[in-house]
Amino acid sequence: MGNAAVTARFDEVAPLAVRQQPSLHVESQHGQKKKILFVTSEFADLVKVGGLGDVSAALPRALSPRHDVRVLIPGYKTIVDSGHPIRIIGEVGGHAALPPCKIGRMDLDDGLIVYIVLCPELYEREGNPYGDANGRDWPDNHIRFARLGLAAADIAAGTACISWCPELVHANDWPAGLAPAYMAWRGQATPSVFTIHNLAYQGLCAPECSPELGLPDEAFDPESMEFYGKLSFLKAGLTYANHITTVSQTYAREITTADFGYGLEGMLKLKADAGLLSGIANGIDESWQPMTDPHLVAGFSARHWQGKRANAQYVEQTFGLDADGGPLFAVVSRLVQQKGIDLTLDVAERIVTGGGRIAIIGRGEPDLEAAVAELGKRYPGRIGVNVGFNETDARRMFAGSDFLLMPSRFEPCGLSQMYAQRFGSLPIARRTGGLADTIEDGVTGFLFREPTADAYFEAIERALNVFKHPELLNAMRCKAMAAPLYWEQSVAPYDRLYTELVEELEANAARQQVGRSL
Repeated sequence: MGNAAVTARFDEVAPLAVRQQPSLHVESQHGQKKKILFVTSEFADLVKVGGLGDVSAALPRALSPRHDVRVLIPGYKTIVDSGHPIRIIGEVGGHAALPPCKIGRMDLDDGLIVYIVLCPELYEREGNPYGDANGRDWPDNHIRFARLGLAAADIAAGTACISWCPELVHANDWPAGLAPAYMAWRGQATPSVFTIHNLAYQGLCAPECSPELGLPDEAFDPESMEFYGKLSFLKAGLTYANHITTVSQTYAREITTADFGYGLEGMLKLKADAGLLSGIANGIDESWQPMTDPHLVAGFSARHWQGKRANAQYVEQTFGLDADGGPLFAVVSRLVQQKGIDLTLDVAERIVTGGGRIAIIGRGEPDLEAAVAELGKRYPGRIGVNVGFNETDARRMFAGSDFLLMPSRFEPCGLSQMYAQRFGSLPIARRTGGLADTIEDGVTGFLFREPTADAYFEAIERALNVFKHPELLNAMRCKAMAAPLYWEQSVAPYDRLYTELVEELEANAARQQVGRSL
């Protein structure tokens, strides 16, 4: 993020006003359900860059039987132009260089309510949520996502002119990191949860941005959001949220170490020791059904495999692969260093020599895009590459492949391995983060420890040996397809966390009331 050319004057910024919080509603409009505002920068139904979009679409829906969860997201051009009706229901004022904006409401077909921060000068642009069509970050991202965080704080304060007021705010990743911070700086009592989806992305900006964002003096402090001379949106969320979650139990442990903590391991270790950091695994939604998924060429099950072969034939034709019956490996991934794409490049020749074929789909870092494209040219018929992405091809690759290659250097949770397992493709992955939590080595996939080509290929060799024994291969596929990977596993921990935080606030308010009456 960088400084934006902002025309509004903000030489003298008033301190963040402490606004009167409305009385907490002990009972929501939905009976005993708690009212939760889920703040995110992606939502797969409308706009998606990575796994955050999938989680933001699935988790609120999974929680909806127990809580009144509503999503808050910026009004990107793709959302405004999506064809879903948007009703203006509120507005929030400007602050420093953050312009005033309207709050729209979108009601999805399944009943999920999405609030939209409507601010055309910040959000209605060509490109993705974070940058332009050439992959360059928007220089005013600090303003764009501070606007999101402050809108969340305004809604929680009851000052956004809408009739619904949350009892808890759940902020996700660095773009929502200032929501808990603005709430704390204004003295708001509403509790907040902050979820780390990937600690590597921290939302850094220069300290000179502070006046634009209207931050208090305390913000540029190591105990607040200062991070090695910069301001970190992610650290703001970690500092001011009542509780921190991340997306797998193993990743929750890993980020308290120097290898995975990105300079925040000390702070996170203190949070973990205080019981303020939890690992709650992501899941996948119910649409991942191999018998009924409309994206697939043909459905299949653990008893009837013919449809899997039909999807494999589609992959062979689409990626120009030889139809010789050799093991089919899939790569469905962002092409970035984190995902270990370079390791797959290192072992690709050995896979081909062993009779395997590889289909690769994804986009990411330009040098890795060029490298995988060159790999496809080097091994025509054995390696096929599509630098890009579409949901139908990805699902058919999961369904048609025998193995998924996922040698991530770190993986907070990962969804692709769960998609693959559900569709009978065995993941070959590094034992890290959510991969370690969702793959049983030798039972529902194959794991390796060290991020080296040799360790990786040893796991691939084990997979090749299993492929030679169809009964064992099918037994592993059946185990993988039956693994408990849906969101139900995550609902109970979030339900307990939300309830505990809201009830703690209610208990504190009751104690204060008693104290005032004495």
